[in-house]
Amino acid sequence: MYKWFLAWRYLHTKMIAFFGIASVMLCVAMVLVVLSVMGGFLDTVRNRSRGLHSEIVMNSHSMQGFPYYDEFSQYLAKKLPDVIRATTPVLSTYGLYRDPAYQQTGPTQVLGIQLDDYVKVNSFGDGLHYQKYFPGTTHLGPQQMPVAGMAMDHTLTLPPDLEEANMRWRKSETDQSLIDRFESAPFEITSPEFPVFAVKGERQFATRVGLPGYVGPERNGIIMGCDIINIRRPDGNFDRTIARGANIVLTLMPLGPTGNPTGEPAAKLHLRYADDSRTGIYDIDRMMVYVDFDLLQSVLGMDSRQLVDGNFTKPRANQLLIDLDDGVDMDVAKDQIALAWIDFQENEIPLDLDSSEQMSLYKVQVLTWEDMQRDFIQAVEKEKVLVTILFSLISLVAVVLVGCIFYMIVEKKTKDIGILKAVGASGRGIAGLFIAYAAAVGVFGSILGLAVGCAFVWNINDIQDWLAWLNPNLRVWSPDIYSFDKIPETVKQADAAWVGVIAIISSMIGSLIPAYAAAKVWPVKALRYE
Repeated sequence: MYKWFLAWRYLHTKMIAFFGIASVMLCVAMVLVVLSVMGGFLDTVRNRSRGLHSEIVMNSHSMQGFPYYDEFSQYLAKKLPDVIRATTPVLSTYGLYRDPAYQQTGPTQVLGIQLDDYVKVNSFGDGLHYQKYFPGTTHLGPQQMPVAGMAMDHTLTLPPDLEEANMRWRKSETDQSLIDRFESAPFEITSPEFPVFAVKGERQFATRVGLPGYVGPERNGIIMGCDIINIRRPDGNFDRTIARGANIVLTLMPLGPTGNPTGEPAAKLHLRYADDSRTGIYDIDRMMVYVDFDLLQSVLGMDSRQLVDGNFTKPRANQLLIDLDDGVDMDVAKDQIALAWIDFQENEIPLDLDSSEQMSLYKVQVLTWEDMQRDFIQAVEKEKVLVTILFSLISLVAVVLVGCIFYMIVEKKTKDIGILKAVGASGRGIAGLFIAYAAAVGVFGSILGLAVGCAFVWNINDIQDWLAWLNPNLRVWSPDIYSFDKIPETVKQADAAWVGVIAIISSMIGSLIPAYAAAKVWPVKALRYE
């Protein structure tokens, strides 16, 4: 009992102990911040990667795609009814987009999707801007440009179907501040395609004085990456620059089954901006656009077409996304689908395929979403381990500092040690006293370090904004460099727990040499010295 009593007495009466507590606190806070930020990176990569794909992806690794995707979807539904929930094909190509209103042109990656099915196999629908505030109104089919009516008192009224959809959102939305922001933002007037252009809160429409409605020819819709058409503000939100339904021109190059250009001229698609998508990954949001699957398949020449001999080619897709039922193990399902694909090729596909079709089928791989992003995920995992090791090595200074502090305490407490031994304390008991003292330093330092580290992580984006307010050059985080919208700010309980435990153990290790020296003190020499 005397060990803990003296450890507590030394702790709050000797100021030198507070240097040890401070060193442990700073090291714990530093390691916790690094673990939380880097772990947040990794979790964000995983979550965003999972949201981009389905659980299982059949990938062709070629721009000409592979045939029989629809037949295989039906085959899977019959063969693995308890495993497969939904499937949807995807086309992928590259092109040029142009915004005629602002004379803006740029390269883009184009995905052809069946929107209703695509949002069922991943989290794409969660990042659609207009779909959030006007649920059920975003689609890729033919559509006109919605025009808001503005009364003389500047009251903005949308077409009835949009007003009804927005009312549904209001009734379901529980965040009153979001509704207030939607309503209270002032109008900004400009003129891209119409005489008046209105921005109010989170909605932006071409506007005219008079009744609301729809104008212009019907054109298929296009969903744009949010960083393609909007201007990102330092706070991560956007200044919206074009009206919903504005004209977007997409230029594409058709490819034949062999992957070569078909010889047809480049196709120009006149589309309407239906929505914008925010995945939270900058490299995707600044490059990706989404159009209707059937439209893109036809333009690229990847639909079924008649040959000179009267036969028809099989339609092709670049990917087949497969969503699994709840509780199905992803790796087990991957193996089952891979075997089903082999069986399907052997028993359901004609043997007289030409070489290009055979090669396209041969190149198809069955992958999980983790396989699709494995290189990126592993790079972040290795970076997390490396940075954690580096900062842990730096934190060894706390062990050395605790050792130095306790060695000084042992030197100053020689008389106390001699008295304790003279009244019967053992060498092991004296060593235990200083180890308990170090444990107390570690406990208090860990508690304070965890508190400081958590507070820093939870407010890290506000701290960066404050530094940038002091000097713009102090902004160390940029979404166009680090891909994500903001710095991760989540602390895992497991990380905090083991960092604290290791700090306490390290403090005790740092006291071993001084504790051993104290245990070897001879009481006669100690008292004679005093």
